Amino acid sequence: MSVLVALQARSDCCELCKATENLSALEVGPDAAANSDRQILACATCANQLGGNEALDENHWRCLNDAMWSSVGAVQVQAYRQLQVLATNAHWAQELLDVMYLAPELESWAKAQAAQQSVVHKDCHGNVLSAGDSVTLIKDLPVKGANFTAKRGTAVRGISLVADNPEHIEGKVEGQRIVILTQYVKKN
Repeated sequence: MSVLVALQARSDCCELCKATENLSALEVGPDAAANSDRQILACATCANQLGGNEALDENHWRCLNDAMWSSVGAVQVQAYRQLQVLATNAHWAQELLDVMYLAPELESWAKAQAAQQSVVHKDCHGNVLSAGDSVTLIKDLPVKGANFTAKRGTAVRGISLVADNPEHIEGKVEGQRIVILTQYVKKN
């Protein structure tokens, strides 16, 4: 049985917001690829916002008030993670976190991924950057340790993200791999 079929047997709607349109499997991970216990059924809106492809709509996530009490561990973990993200700006999210209970194994699972998710790389306009994106330099940048300046307007393709620093990305300019500050790039 495929993962999507197993998820559809478990629920006929988005397990976070209860939407019934455009449902797909969403990995909660780690090791989610072949295991429906580590995935949830999510609508396009939830999946896009969780993946950083759409701006976060705080009001959409009020649905977590119900989702956090799901009997499915992956749904609880995803609700916890999203409430953690929202709690910095929304007092209602912090209030839900204060009353939420996670079994110890679910709590450690949620926190293991939360550290990775907390590092978000954004360009000069606040657009979320992902590994493999193309960016353009918005300023001439002297490259330390090399004898050239990366010129404004230079396209940098296939960037990689520096895992522990949201202000740094890496990319090739003039055949040389360099570290670039995210404040000096815009996403293409």
